[in-house]
Amino acid sequence: MPEVVLTGAAGRIEGRYSQGKSETAPVALVLHPHPKAGGQMNNPATVQLFHLFMKRGFSVLRFNFRGVGRSQGEFDSGIGELADAATALDWLQTTNPAASQCWVAGYSFGAWIGMQLLMRRPETDGFIAVSPPTNAYDFSFLA
Repeated sequence: MPEVVLTGAAGRIEGRYSQGKSETAPVALVLHPHPKAGGQMNNPATVQLFHLFMKRGFSVLRFNFRGVGRSQGEFDSGIGELADAATALDWLQTTNPAASQCWVAGYSFGAWIGMQLLMRRPETDGFIAVSPPTNAYDFSFLA
């Protein structure tokens, strides 16, 4: 799966991308757990989500939030990470303009960021939130 480098607000964003076989393949963005707890795009649960979408014919992207791996910047308590996710989703949609659907999936911290992204992106058709950290973060934005 090819490495991609996106340009985000904090600089370079490192990612891995798999292109679907069809021009109208749906797209999916996969978000990793908390960077300060060792979360990164190669986390086993994140990789499993990535492969789940790949096997179903999606064009799928996973990436490292700012300050993780070769992504530039520093952890920003969720604000900057939400911006990184929005940048990644913009890139995914621009790269696949004929996509039939748009999905967002996240694990733990990534689920919290993903749900915030969903609230700002009405074009999103579906989402998967694995183990959202409901005791650690405010989810009142879902009300």
